[in-house]
Amino acid sequence: MFFPALLLAGCSSSSPLIPDIFLISLYYKQYPPVPSTAQVDFNAHVAISNIAGNAVLAARVGYFGICINPDGGSWLCSNNATALANEIQLSQDPLNLIWLASQFKDMIVFPYLIIIAIIFAFICLLLLATFPGWHEEEDAAGSEREVKPFPSRPVSQIALAIIFIASIFVLVSVLWQHTASVAASIIAQDFGNGSVLSGVGTTAMVLGWFSFALLIVVTIGLLVMILSIRVLAEAFS
Repeated sequence: MFFPALLLAGCSSSSPLIPDIFLISLYYKQYPPVPSTAQVDFNAHVAISNIAGNAVLAARVGYFGICINPDGGSWLCSNNATALANEIQLSQDPLNLIWLASQFKDMIVFPYLIIIAIIFAFICLLLLATFPGWHEEEDAAGSEREVKPFPSRPVSQIALAIIFIASIFVLVSVLWQHTASVAASIIAQDFGNGSVLSGVGTTAMVLGWFSFALLIVVTIGLLVMILSIRVLAEAFS
C-alpha cells in the first residue's frame, strides 16, 4: 500500500523529494530544432523561440498536483494551476506550460483505480490478520507442542480475489499512466521544437510497476497457500 500511496502523493506539496515524483515534466530549454520534411513551415521554431525568450520555468505534474520552478530555485506546488500562474510573470511562462500541465492532470490523469486498489489491499491485509497463528496444544501423550491451524478457506479465497482485483486495477492504471505520459511528453516537445523539452518521471514509473509486482507476489503467494492447504487436506482426509 505504501508505494502506490507515495505515487499518488507526487507533486502534491513542496516537501523534500515529493516534487521528484512526477508523471511528466515540461521545461524551457533552447536546443537545436529537429527538422522534418513533414513540417510545412520549417521556420516555425524561430517564432516559438522568440516567444519563449529567456524563460527557464519547469513544470511537473502529479496525480493531484502541479509543481513549478520559475527560475531554478525552489519548487512551488499546488493542485490549483491558476494559483501557480498568478505567482509568476508573463515572461516566465510565455508558452503557457502551466496550462498544458493542468490540462494533462485534469483531462488525462485518472488516479481513482489506484485509490480503489489501495483500499482493496488494506481489506486484504485485514483478512490476512484473521489467519490463526502458532499456539501450544497437548498431544495424546500429554506433551505440549506448537501447532498452527489452517486458515479459513472462504476467507483465504476472498482475500485472493480482492488482491487479484487490486493487482488488475494497478496494472491498468500504470499502463494508462505510462502510455499517456510518454505520448503527452513527445507531443509537447515536438510542438515546442527547439524551445521546450519534456520527460517522463522515472520515479513515478518505478513506483507504479513495483507496486504491481508486489501485488502479484502477494496474489501468487495466496494462491500457492490455498492450493497447498487443499492438497494437505485431501492427503489427510
